[in-house]
Amino acid sequence: MQSTFLPQIQITENQRLRSKSLACLLTTEEKRWSRQEETKPFRLYNIKSGKYVKTFFSKKYGVDLPRFTHRNTTIIYASTKEDDTIRYHSLHDNKYLQYFRGHKKRVISLEVSPTDDGFISSSLDNTGLLNLPYSGVAAYDTSGVVFAVALNHYSKILLYDTANFDKEPFQTISVEDTALSKISFPPRPLVMTSLEFSTNGKWLLVGTSGGAHYIMDAYEGHMLARLTGHRPLDPRQPLGAQATRLMSGEEVCWTPDSKFVLSGSEDGKIYIWDIGARGELQPPKPGRDADAFQPSQVLEGHVGPTRCLRFNPRFSMLATASNDLAFWLTDNASADVDGKDTDKDGDSFMASH
Repeated sequence: MQSTFLPQIQITENQRLRSKSLACLLTTEEKRWSRQEETKPFRLYNIKSGKYVKTFFSKKYGVDLPRFTHRNTTIIYASTKEDDTIRYHSLHDNKYLQYFRGHKKRVISLEVSPTDDGFISSSLDNTGLLNLPYSGVAAYDTSGVVFAVALNHYSKILLYDTANFDKEPFQTISVEDTALSKISFPPRPLVMTSLEFSTNGKWLLVGTSGGAHYIMDAYEGHMLARLTGHRPLDPRQPLGAQATRLMSGEEVCWTPDSKFVLSGSEDGKIYIWDIGARGELQPPKPGRDADAFQPSQVLEGHVGPTRCLRFNPRFSMLATASNDLAFWLTDNASADVDGKDTDKDGDSFMASH
């Protein structure tokens, strides 16, 4: 029987979010949670107890896309006011440690390397680590050896060797959903808003603002699955739209074992697709569309749109954010949080038993 998620703690705010942009993150030690609204303070929570820890401020510059570094007392984040500098912030004494200048417009993607202190950023000024001609979203693989950049203007995903990022990409993946041509002609182009490699390195999860997310073969570039059935957060984007921070992007992710994909939705629910139950994913046959996966489970989540999801693999915990913040546990994981950590490697999130 498959485990399910149960909401354990729900934290509400005194007023609803005025902005569509919400970011959230977990530390590498998986014990702290930082929640941020781009025009408000950002707050730190203890995720084992669900208790509020402290509020931090960046009133002059704003906060967006906060990311913990490899120390749980420091974060980097993009600015939303005054300038577009990326700031390195100490949570221990609440001060800036360093500024990373260069972007001239809003930063829309920021990811820290899983293996060292490097990070990738991308901006609406079409600059970043690679100075690409168009802005895109980026992601590292779990080894930190490879990173991917999605370019909506070309409907392409470029894969780079981190050690040779100034060279040409070693792989170019075309993201084309042939099923869209059956809905309208010409088919509406995809607006890719997030990328995430699976932990096994074989697949690339492509989040979009429309009615489907996609699983791509990270080696061969084939589209392996279309994840449908949820209500998209930003479905009415104009043709040729570029990803911005007012779109989705933080709401879809893998489970730590790469067997499930979870996504937030405009209706506030949490949609779960069981990827592991399908066995080995196969590319579609010539002339056929990629397989469409329907959710295997739907959780009643928030009143407003669920725009942010993050996992804590050590304690089998899920955190979601909308107009409020909620921590979830699987129905057989509560004892692990209160007692000993029986899943130190975080290998199983939804176990079959």
